[in-house]
Amino acid sequence: MASASATLALPQTKRRSIGKRRSSSLIGWVLCCIAFLLVAAPLIDIIVLVFVRGISAMSPALFTTTTQGVSGGLLNAITGTLVLSAGSLIIGVPIGVGAGIYLSEFGNTRYGSMVRFLADVLTGVPSIVLGYFSYVTMVIWLGWQFSVLAASITIAIMILPYMAKMTELVLRQIPIPMREAAYALGANDRLVVQRVLLPVALPGILTATLLSLAISVGETAPLIYTAGWSNYVWNGKFTHEPIGYLTYVIWSFINQPFASAHALAFAAAFLVMLTVLAINLGARAILSRYPRT
Repeated sequence: MASASATLALPQTKRRSIGKRRSSSLIGWVLCCIAFLLVAAPLIDIIVLVFVRGISAMSPALFTTTTQGVSGGLLNAITGTLVLSAGSLIIGVPIGVGAGIYLSEFGNTRYGSMVRFLADVLTGVPSIVLGYFSYVTMVIWLGWQFSVLAASITIAIMILPYMAKMTELVLRQIPIPMREAAYALGANDRLVVQRVLLPVALPGILTATLLSLAISVGETAPLIYTAGWSNYVWNGKFTHEPIGYLTYVIWSFINQPFASAHALAFAAAFLVMLTVLAINLGARAILSRYPRT
């Protein structure tokens, strides 16, 4: 009798255990869905709002005329964003990649540890603090006033730690035997980096560059202190001349009590969002052509 009751109790215990696991799994899935909705719903709402309002504000004049007060087009802002992004990449990318190469190949010293620590600190510095620092040093002390050069250097300082850390991370993932084989063939440090490491690490460096480009396109706070604002298209001067940019239109015009200003703000937000999306899609398309390490 005891053995029979034990036999009947065993399946019942298993059924209870399976029921508890199913209940726990169901609760977990419900909580995950709720958490996903809490994160995704505001993002989707913002994207839909910017898309609908931005599309309605699109017109050929938006790309061919400059801003006139709180109306007109965005030619000056679009041109200024391109100029500032290009300038920050020209300054920041070579220095960041060089710092990453040094940290990966020769940075196992006290000085290398200090550089890594400073890069981590610089990553956490608020962008508005960098903007105020650049305003005091370049705009006021050096006398450049609001200018392309001051703004580009400021954004370059922002992207430096990202470029350095990403480059170091990618280079450290390259197997040691590849370096040893190059040294065995008589290559020096420069040739090993130039002919062996950089070609393999190129996808990761491109990823960091595109991330830096997205940062430069979407920044506002440091540019308010360094680039100022201009209703005119950039005339080629690097100092003593302010410049327009898209994020200023978003930040400033949305607070104006005019429908034309709101239309320009949503159009600028749509262009920024579209640019960031194109950067991400371009990154995937480019990086997919390179073999992974």
